[in-house]
Amino acid sequence: MSDTETQTGFSAFIAGFAMIMVSEMGDRTFLSNCVMAMKHDRKLVFFSAMAALALMAILSAILGYTLPALLSKKYTQYLAIVLFLIFGVKMLMEAKEMSHNQAQEELEEVNKQLIGGDDELHKLEELESGGLVVEPIKKTSGWINLVNYIFSPTFVQIFTITFIAEWGDRSQIGTIILAASSDYPINVILGTIIGHGICTALAVICGKLLAQKISVKTVTFFGGCLFLLFGIYTLIEAIFWPEDD
Repeated sequence: MSDTETQTGFSAFIAGFAMIMVSEMGDRTFLSNCVMAMKHDRKLVFFSAMAALALMAILSAILGYTLPALLSKKYTQYLAIVLFLIFGVKMLMEAKEMSHNQAQEELEEVNKQLIGGDDELHKLEELESGGLVVEPIKKTSGWINLVNYIFSPTFVQIFTITFIAEWGDRSQIGTIILAASSDYPINVILGTIIGHGICTALAVICGKLLAQKISVKTVTFFGGCLFLLFGIYTLIEAIFWPEDD
């Protein structure tokens, strides 16, 4: 592999990673995982959420990679430019309308929404255990108990909430666009999964503290700027280094 190919592949990795960090930090998926980690075992919340996020990243990248087979590479680049710019402007407009304590407000809202679902989850666990509530995984119990517990109602609930929340989210659309406009979809997948892993780990370990301290307004602003930069870079690439059809 030449130095140019290595640099291009690394750029695809960094683009995927950066896009996830500015899109996911403080969003509703982040806050949902934060709330779940307050009520359930943190390892279980992390792995169930990451299973959904990794699956979403792979499916999105595959979808993006197949786009050039349906459209020419040139039109795929033009589509990517338009979508990057739209998402960038949209995020900047959202940042302008946000309050500085947006994360704390959304955390409280997400917590209220999940209370009802959590009550239903406990009822289901009681039914499955013959009326006895299943004990949560102890942190000292090791990985075997985690594997035995992985298909529990809690795992399924967190996986489903995360997957549905990410479907159609800007991070999913961003992954599709990056994979469509890059020759290195594997690098995009790795970058997005690592980005998701860091955001999810922060959510389950110290999410409540971050939600109180983080400025979603600032993160959203920088996210909008990043999407605009992606659009401008793709435009320059399309003009000066056009792909052969």
